[in-house]
Amino acid sequence: MNIIEIKELSHMFSNGTLVLDKIDFSVKKGEFIVIAGPNGSGKTTLLRHLNGLLFPTGGTVMVDGVSVSEDPVRARRIVGMVFQDSDTQIIGETVREDVAFGPENLCLGRKEIEQRTSEALRITGLTCMVDSRPHLLSGGEKRRLAIAGVLAMKPDVLTFDEPFSNLDYPGTRQVLKQIIELHKSGCTIIITTHDLEKVIAHADRLIIMKDGKIVRAGFPEQIISDAELFGIKEPYFSRMGLGMISWLS
Repeated sequence: MNIIEIKELSHMFSNGTLVLDKIDFSVKKGEFIVIAGPNGSGKTTLLRHLNGLLFPTGGTVMVDGVSVSEDPVRARRIVGMVFQDSDTQIIGETVREDVAFGPENLCLGRKEIEQRTSEALRITGLTCMVDSRPHLLSGGEKRRLAIAGVLAMKPDVLTFDEPFSNLDYPGTRQVLKQIIELHKSGCTIIITTHDLEKVIAHADRLIIMKDGKIVRAGFPEQIISDAELFGIKEPYFSRMGLGMISWLS
């Protein structure tokens, strides 16, 4: 069953720049999808249509059978987004307060808020940091806090915009492990990246974008060798014919 269906999606900025040009694709429940492309290819703009942060100039975006344009609040409850810059998503004075912010804005009961907050902290391994000040966390810990804040809303789909940006090697491994565990637990995962090396071994499907269009789509092992045709570095293990190798191996 498709949880997301996009048909003829186009988006034009107010200055007349066409950022998305008749995009068509769907996402099945439980899939792990990587959307790759160079800067300016339209990846982030596409993600922002999935939960109503942007609305189409043309075409439709359906989430669980309902148009995002008709009911963006519903879409935001189903599709959670972790932004590239974690600091823009963190607003609480403490780790606990930050994670509780989303459930509180859903006007849930105190017991439900506490349960959701505790569960999200446990899943992301931040329980021991509940009273910490977010600005003192490492880059990887901040990214996990942003994930926890989204998880507390209990979305069915998790989208990540360049989740490994500005992270060191340990931070990248922490976040990658978190994403893989979330996928194993049943979440649908959509990741945008210009760096395939770190995540492609775990993807069910690869979509390559350039100039606002989907130029390749399919199983990663079948199309990854075309990546450099569109300004994306092909992973070393692929160039060397070694198959898909995880960063967690």
